[in-house]
Amino acid sequence: MSARKMPRRKNFSSMKMLGAQVQAARKAAGYTQREVANLLMVDEETIASIEQGRRSLMPDLAEAMDKLYDTKGVLAAGVDKLPEIDQVPLHAQQYMVHESEALAVSMYDALVVPGLLQIEPYAHALFSGRIPAYNEDEIVSKTAARVRRQEIIHRRDPPTLSFVIWEPAILFPVGGPEVHHAQLRHLRQSAETPGISLQVLRLGRSTHAGTSGAFALMETPDHQHLAYTQTHHGSQLVRDPEWISILTRKFAMLRSQALTPEHSIDFLDNLLGER
Repeated sequence: MSARKMPRRKNFSSMKMLGAQVQAARKAAGYTQREVANLLMVDEETIASIEQGRRSLMPDLAEAMDKLYDTKGVLAAGVDKLPEIDQVPLHAQQYMVHESEALAVSMYDALVVPGLLQIEPYAHALFSGRIPAYNEDEIVSKTAARVRRQEIIHRRDPPTLSFVIWEPAILFPVGGPEVHHAQLRHLRQSAETPGISLQVLRLGRSTHAGTSGAFALMETPDHQHLAYTQTHHGSQLVRDPEWISILTRKFAMLRSQALTPEHSIDFLDNLLGER
């Protein structure tokens, strides 16, 4: 008797699994997505996104759904036990897993300070200004998750970190003058941290290699090379060797076009009024 071949399981994240449970509870209670949205005073798209695993289910909404669906706290318990890594979209999850154990990470950003170098008030201000707007619970949880990513800098075996930041991202006063000054001081301190190279790409250039947008490169413990890109439409974890080669060449050119690490420190000192 031949063994039956088991169907291949889909690689759902915990967020997608919770979304499927929310959908099943709604249908069992006899509600449409529109009815739930009206009763709980949220957008219908919010309900759809949660059920599809594209949007986090926040604790207050989970409690409201438990009451509406008579699920006796099941959804709230699911949110409480949801792994932190599964509170973000799948591509970002995969990137964060690789980043947490990477041997080397290289980042270029043109609009904001890279996440690994953001102070908490700066990150909070960025998430607070997001359109469509996050609610306060989402802002708090996403800010905390961003700050936790920085633990890799203090690992026992920290990765080699290289940052190229376009000058507008450094001059952009996110969060107001006090937050901006504190963020500049943090960049200045980070620039002298062992294993970190920070270079500023000045505005004076007529061309540079980063006009297509921000990206990150990394090397994993098994020496696999990956890249990560973000657009308004979403994020993408890149494994294709040809595309990684293109981004690697872009980053090498950006480093040659930017100020040296030493001159970048001088630039930050001038902004801070220390020279």
